[in-house]
Amino acid sequence: MQFHHANQKHPLQGAGGAELQAFLDAKVTQYNQPGFITNDPVSIPHMFSKKQDIEIMGFWAATLAWGQRVTIIKKCRELIDLMDGAPYDFIMNHEDVDLKKLLNFKHRTFNSTDLLYFIEFLHFHYTKNESLETAFTKWMKPGDENIEAGLNGFYNYFFSLPDVPLRTRKHIASPEKKSSCKRLNMFLRWMVRKDNKGVDFGIWKKISPAQLICPLDVHVARVARGFNLLERKQTDWQAALELTEYLKTLDNKDPAKYDFALFGLGVMEKY
Repeated sequence: MQFHHANQKHPLQGAGGAELQAFLDAKVTQYNQPGFITNDPVSIPHMFSKKQDIEIMGFWAATLAWGQRVTIIKKCRELIDLMDGAPYDFIMNHEDVDLKKLLNFKHRTFNSTDLLYFIEFLHFHYTKNESLETAFTKWMKPGDENIEAGLNGFYNYFFSLPDVPLRTRKHIASPEKKSSCKRLNMFLRWMVRKDNKGVDFGIWKKISPAQLICPLDVHVARVARGFNLLERKQTDWQAALELTEYLKTLDNKDPAKYDFALFGLGVMEKY
């Protein structure tokens, strides 16, 4: 099927449920495959095999994921080089003098002050935990419908160390602050979804794919509204919940897989 640009009406706009689902399922298949990885920030954690390196660089790639994807990938590779190609080892074993080479790092509004605090938090967390997963799951209860409590808990935990730079708070979103939490939801999708297609890692087991919230940015929201999957005008946490509720009617065990379809249509196909 040919794609249609933003000023064109898509032939499936307003289509019936079965027809629309078949179209979106086909788009998931089209984009949820290894060829998608190279030009996407998810390529960064795919450079590693150690679980902690995957988590750390997945978290950073998601945090820095604004602007052109080429630039995001370039800045993440620069960060990896600054940590001697071994992020977990650097975070756990660096000396103060090793941090000096990080002082010129910058991507958009993320600077070395933010970077040093992220390193401090990750060192603090991994000193007591084997995985970054517990930074989210320890705030959740069995039976939670979604990861909202995990995201709110993570925000408060991340900024619980003494002397948090005020400026760094803007780099971590939370539902409490009404954010759609696009970057964190993308990171969680990478860590939690497991379908053997080669893109998402599925290395976290305490969060279910059914609890994930679809990452929502302006592109995904535009496509979702175009297909009448989303009514809310604001692109915020409530909109992310509303979209995910609709996607659960298509697949209640794995609603976030439709991120591949909506992102592909919005960014790759400029729908």
